[in-house]
Amino acid sequence: MEKYAVPVAPIGENPKPIKRLSDSTTAVLIGAFPHAYYEDGAPCPTHFRHLYPGVSIFSVLVKFKFYTRSSTMTLSIYLIFFPQGIYLASVTRAGCLTVHEFESLYCQSNGPGTEEDERKLLLHIPIFSGANAIRWNPASQDEIACTSLSISEVCIYDIGYVSLEPTEVLRKRPTINVHGGSVRQGLYDIALFSDDARVLASDTCGAISIWDRRASNLPQTLLTTNALCGLTSIQLDENQCVIGASKSGFIYIWDLRGGRSSAAFQSHKEAHVSPLTSVKLASMLNKILPLKAQSNILPKEIQSININPSCPYQLAFHLDDGWSGVLDLHNFQVSHIHCPPPPWLDELNDAMSVSLPRKPSWLPKHSIYAVGSTSSNGLHLLDFYPHISAPCHVDYDDSKNSSGTVACKQNTFVPLSERATACATHPLNGSIVAGTVEASLLMISQKHFCKKEDDKDDDHTVSIHERQ
Repeated sequence: MEKYAVPVAPIGENPKPIKRLSDSTTAVLIGAFPHAYYEDGAPCPTHFRHLYPGVSIFSVLVKFKFYTRSSTMTLSIYLIFFPQGIYLASVTRAGCLTVHEFESLYCQSNGPGTEEDERKLLLHIPIFSGANAIRWNPASQDEIACTSLSISEVCIYDIGYVSLEPTEVLRKRPTINVHGGSVRQGLYDIALFSDDARVLASDTCGAISIWDRRASNLPQTLLTTNALCGLTSIQLDENQCVIGASKSGFIYIWDLRGGRSSAAFQSHKEAHVSPLTSVKLASMLNKILPLKAQSNILPKEIQSININPSCPYQLAFHLDDGWSGVLDLHNFQVSHIHCPPPPWLDELNDAMSVSLPRKPSWLPKHSIYAVGSTSSNGLHLLDFYPHISAPCHVDYDDSKNSSGTVACKQNTFVPLSERATACATHPLNGSIVAGTVEASLLMISQKHFCKKEDDKDDDHTVSIHERQ
């Protein structure tokens, strides 16, 4: 039977060598856009919560079919670029879905003042409360998928139609408890294949559902784990593998290509697939002896994972205590780590903003990871270059790299006007848009300093028309 097995390539093929550039990069805040929108003359859900944080908004927003459980919900934001960087979509916890044309937003940030022109919004609609994740359909710039921890559905909106109702709803199969009742399973994260058909969503019970939109609005495949805790973040790699991170600190990998290493069985019209492998992140961190000597490393919630677009075998992770690092998918070892001071050292920190999940993002080049600070209003730009010359590398030796013989970047902190919880980077020019606790959008531009022939520094601000 072996001749019928599908050959399985190793996870994370060796990429071409990445050239280390000698120019340095700084970033500055160039624009801040508060979420101050109106619908039919009344403040939108997010704006209302910002104006009146202690007031229930149920009666005010009934006409928008917007319902909420709590009047103290934070306004943090989740955002993502369309793959070509033309559009920027964002969603707030209060339930406002907005779509901007990036070039228009960028030009406004460089113009007089930073007040956003609401008329230039492509879309602004109230959806469901507690929105947790959004994704563009990579095969269509008109479709956005959204989900929430409060529902067991993936709602797909067509931004070409300004409608409060989704054009398609994908539902999970009901789970029955021992008492015969239905168990509600909220969804943490979503991902879409480029075939314009398959959609994935991770739930609060440690599984990932896969829908084929051509067949049904119910899932056909379930990627399972042996844990009952939620899978907080998922990623698709270029080899048809799915990577998921859990609240208990594990990283799981499933292979969708079949073969002997992909175990599956059929149950209730749904194929169940076990993970190809799993990694306990705390065990990998304990192998870093200097870190183990200074910290009591325990399993922690993984809030986000991201594959490096310029080095696909690097999987960045962000933990709920503010730590960030890189898992090498070749050997499943932690190669980079950044451990900022714990936020409780600063008595001025708000407990609510510290506990909010953060969604960092890779810059498109140079292996720089952008993550919001847990202790101050600012953004960390972390050097996760795959070489020991990177300051965050676990084998970095400052004495060996101080001579300057190896060109290396440095970690950078960018001060911001508000607390950042999510980042999205433009896929072409590397501009950063940060979403904040107050649901504002902050535009961050990069400046590059390059050596001229006369050894004088020349600096320029990267515009959206430049291609790095």
